Amino acid sequence: MSFSELAGATRRERTPLMTLLLQDCAPGVHPAWLEFLLIAGLLILPSLLIVLLVSGRLEQVVYIAPEGRPSAPIASANQVEGERLCAFIRETTKLDPNRKPGHQLAGLVRSIFEVESVAIFDVDLHEVYRAGEWFDDLPDVLQNICIFETVSDDPETGLSRRVLRMGDLPIGAMVMRGETLGRMATAIASIVAITFDRYHAFANESRTESARQAEQLRTTVLDSLAHAYKTPLTVIGAASEGIGAMGKLSAAQAGLVTLIDEQAALLGRLTTRLLKTARLQSSEMIPHPEKVAVAPLIEDVVASLRDQLADMPVKIDLPQEDLSIRCDRTLLVALLTQYVDNAAKYGIAGTPVTIQAVEHTTEVIFSVHSVGPAIPSADFDRIFDRYYRSSAASNRVPGTGIGLSVAKRTAQAQGGQVWVTSDRDEGTTFFASLPTVPQGVVRL
Repeated sequence: MSFSELAGATRRERTPLMTLLLQDCAPGVHPAWLEFLLIAGLLILPSLLIVLLVSGRLEQVVYIAPEGRPSAPIASANQVEGERLCAFIRETTKLDPNRKPGHQLAGLVRSIFEVESVAIFDVDLHEVYRAGEWFDDLPDVLQNICIFETVSDDPETGLSRRVLRMGDLPIGAMVMRGETLGRMATAIASIVAITFDRYHAFANESRTESARQAEQLRTTVLDSLAHAYKTPLTVIGAASEGIGAMGKLSAAQAGLVTLIDEQAALLGRLTTRLLKTARLQSSEMIPHPEKVAVAPLIEDVVASLRDQLADMPVKIDLPQEDLSIRCDRTLLVALLTQYVDNAAKYGIAGTPVTIQAVEHTTEVIFSVHSVGPAIPSADFDRIFDRYYRSSAASNRVPGTGIGLSVAKRTAQAQGGQVWVTSDRDEGTTFFASLPTVPQGVVRL
């Protein structure tokens, strides 16, 4: 992973986002302690719940002997799988994050899950790690699994194929030969994937030594922190799945497992958003233009915010239904997501949100309109500054004032611009123009 360079920033800009949020909750307490306590709480609480569930479940697996006395616990197949998964998680957390984990992972999978052979492919390093006997074209097989995202279990050959993913991104592949593992193979693949990702994150972290500016260092640390969050969150999810695989949970235990899954997924989404924000706030954004169909992109943005827009009808207004533009799709999605999210936050429930895109001679103008509190004209320019929040809404909806500054940067990076109009009767409209001819790198 390459880290973006950041320009110098003011002292206020260097204040971490988490610190800004926590200082309001506990004034007078040092921000570093607040951040430590919050992170520890988020990571330790789900883990404690898992431990309690495991302990409670294992204690219940007691069979009654014919004479009425409890006999020694007898492990079912599901229990064995769950215990093996826990052992695998425990061993992977002991691996040295500064050493390539592939060979160790292959050996652990083979020994703990008692399969005949294991092979793992790391896309980043383009290396194959194996344990046991394999055929000669194994590298090609693993690359095809990764490219075509093959997931299958073949009872006849005993082969289980899995793609290693971080989010939606394939980062490798794994194939095992032995008794088909089904759902357990998916959990194994998740642990292998996050172990690979942890190694790459640590490798990238060493680059911080060459950072010359404080903002460069801050972005690197933020990115590494988000990756560090991904590791325990994925482990928690896999451990929870292992508990569910044991079966015969009580209603209360099943409810706790569901709660763990939901909260781990929520923290995962927040961490992903943190990663994207860190990258989008870099001092130099390098757009990667491609032909983008506008209508499907807007529909994807709306779908990603369906919960926030639950009480507000959405209207997509495209005078040209087949409108397309050459731009960086990721940057445009980030910009429109921020605009639509703002409309959902500040718009009055029941009023419509209108998203429009109109092509002109040299540019395409995107706009998002909503009905809510008017923004004073004096704030029209400053509202796109980092950490600035309009006085009209600063006390109404929680926020940090970062989102619109990110939207501004994504537009400027592609040679565009942003602006806003607001009126108590007509509502508020945020605009962004992007040139029809992509621009080069723009330093911000």
